[in-house]
Amino acid sequence: MRQRFVLDTTAITDSGVRVKEGYESLCESAQEILDLIARARLRLEISCYIPYPTVYGELISFLKRHECSDEIYIRLDTWLVKKTPNRYEVKIPAAIFYEYVLTMREKINRGRRLAEEYIWESSAISTRVGEKEKIQQEIGALIGKFRDKYRTTLRQGILDSTPDLDVLLLAKELEAGVVSSDAGIRKWSERMGLRFVEASKFPRMLKEYLTLSQESSMSGNEVV
Repeated sequence: MRQRFVLDTTAITDSGVRVKEGYESLCESAQEILDLIARARLRLEISCYIPYPTVYGELISFLKRHECSDEIYIRLDTWLVKKTPNRYEVKIPAAIFYEYVLTMREKINRGRRLAEEYIWESSAISTRVGEKEKIQQEIGALIGKFRDKYRTTLRQGILDSTPDLDVLLLAKELEAGVVSSDAGIRKWSERMGLRFVEASKFPRMLKEYLTLSQESSMSGNEVV
């Protein structure tokens, strides 16, 4: 079977790829990844999909913020297959939905307990510090700490956006692999029995396929 992959935004923008491959900027890494995808498409018929318009729009916005050249958008539209998942036909086992509800309930309870801890701590600051300016400074710093911990507590390991869900739905529909660095997408890909590829490993995987294809062509064998 020809391979198909559904890409999350992080498949193109992951900082781990830039570090591992030595790229100087996000635009450079995006261009190189799209070049690999193009060669894999032409030589091995490996197709890479991106959910449209959710993930596609998210990726375009990300590249624009980094002021990438127009050439990257042309390659993006040429070599990534834009497709909207069939949300009415894709079937997900009830057990997955049941587990997700339990996970969300647990995280909400943990978030509530975390909020209560910080409320008590802020009341202690108000009692201890007399000057209004000092109270505002200390409570402001406390709010910053709370936001960071709250984000980690509630968002880590869950699907917290419609683009994340569209990646899984499209992969399920196409029976394709998922490429992402998002912990929530990885977790629920595994629950749904989908193949998962870390975004930071995807370029080297494509390079390995292409190298093997070239070697096989030279020896007269075909790689599928």
